[in-house]
Amino acid sequence: MHERITIQPDVHFGKPCVAGTRIPVQAVLELVRDGVAFEQIIRDYYPDLTVEDVRACVQFAIDVLALEDFHVTASECDS
Repeated sequence: MHERITIQPDVHFGKPCVAGTRIPVQAVLELVRDGVAFEQIIRDYYPDLTVEDVRACVQFAIDVLALEDFHVTASECDS
């Protein structure tokens, strides 16, 4: 799936985009967050994408989070 996401310094300031497009992963994820169905994202927003491209955006976000280490202090847990 990672071949569907590219990072190029001259496209959207190096932000991850769907390969072969200038569509930022973040823009696709915001639509997913808003509950827009994958098919509707393609039909109404980004007709150049496929369902697999949208899935790749979600997987990319999961993979980035999996690489992060989160350090939580006891006071942050009390909130």
